[in-house]
Amino acid sequence: MKLSFMLSEIASGLRRNLSMVVSVILVTFVSLTFVGSAALLQSQVGKMKGYWYDKVQVAIYLCSPNPETANCAVGGDGKYAAATAEQTKGIEEVLNSAELKPYVESFQYESQEDAYKNFQEQFGNRSMADSVKPEQLPASFRVKLVDPEKYDVINERFSSLPGVDTVVDQRQYLNTVFGIINTASLVAVIIAAVMLVCAVLLVATTIRLSAFTRRRETGIMRLVGASKAVIQTPFVLEGVIASAIGAILASGVLWAVLQFVVQDRLAQQNLNMAFIDPSEMLWVAPGLLILGVLLAWGSSLLTLRRYLKV
Repeated sequence: MKLSFMLSEIASGLRRNLSMVVSVILVTFVSLTFVGSAALLQSQVGKMKGYWYDKVQVAIYLCSPNPETANCAVGGDGKYAAATAEQTKGIEEVLNSAELKPYVESFQYESQEDAYKNFQEQFGNRSMADSVKPEQLPASFRVKLVDPEKYDVINERFSSLPGVDTVVDQRQYLNTVFGIINTASLVAVIIAAVMLVCAVLLVATTIRLSAFTRRRETGIMRLVGASKAVIQTPFVLEGVIASAIGAILASGVLWAVLQFVVQDRLAQQNLNMAFIDPSEMLWVAPGLLILGVLLAWGSSLLTLRRYLKV
């Protein structure tokens, strides 16, 4: 009897305040979408770090006529001198030494011609590519480390060697990208927090309006000895149902983005990059649902106890 009564009360409340319920659903949907987006962006950062940090290399750029630092020796004509064959061989010997064997997994020499070829492949469609000559690009050693975190060991060992211009850790470029993604995550979290506050306030307003329209029924229920739980439950469940629907919609939209935008488009167009897949929603969706339900539950109880005295 109590269950059928509560269900009828919930249905009645949802019908009477349909516009407010729809507003709660939409606000919850938007706020939880931002929360889920922030979580997925952090997951993407973690996946990209795990993928790219295993592939990044340390680039040891050799001296050229146009070095980036003052490490290169000055020739007799007052110009910077390119690395000699002896200096290049000396650098290769150090890379092959027992001292660096625990740190260096592999390395590859890239000549100026190779550097020019790679440059043309990447930037050949730009106007500046025509003005670049092979002799303007430095030769380099591309070093893959056993542990990418040990960059400082390579930097200290090679930065002062004759013929070495600069030692560059390619992770710094990735960190810039990751920093942008982290900033986007932070913005999403801030927007989500504001929207969640709006959702809580809207749930509270909806519950108060629903209770006001049914004040006569609740008064009769008090007179006949109905418990607080029986009186409160229909109101609380109205807010919970609306928030749950919003959470489900948010999860559905995020899953669709992962499937049809990330996997079917971005992942197919960028085969050399690691992207998260829709399976991430297996932990994000329950989290969004729990968060939405808890916020609605807490807001409803607080409203009923503090303002409506039931």
